[in-house]
Amino acid sequence: MKANDKVDAREIRRKLGMNQQQFWSKLGVTQSGGSRYESGRNMPRPVQQLLRLVHVEQIDIQKIRREDYEVVEYLRSSKSDVFKELKKEARAASKSRKSN
Repeated sequence: MKANDKVDAREIRRKLGMNQQQFWSKLGVTQSGGSRYESGRNMPRPVQQLLRLVHVEQIDIQKIRREDYEVVEYLRSSKSDVFKELKKEARAASKSRKSN
């Protein structure tokens, strides 16, 4: 799944064998809000991205620290060449891990 692919939350949730409460609470979304998204209501892009990170990429967002985010933002704005190179290397490493 690419970052800009349309997200089918219901399908992802069912594949993971989770109920709506379990699935949506990991994103900070209420069960009723998640139900509306699954029924076709437009899902905001930040929620789509969180869904992809948490349920597709399996990233535990509880482990992300504010300082990690600050480093990423600094690299992105002040050292864009370094940021792009690191991003490229991370993608290559991820692809390598998935193929093994």
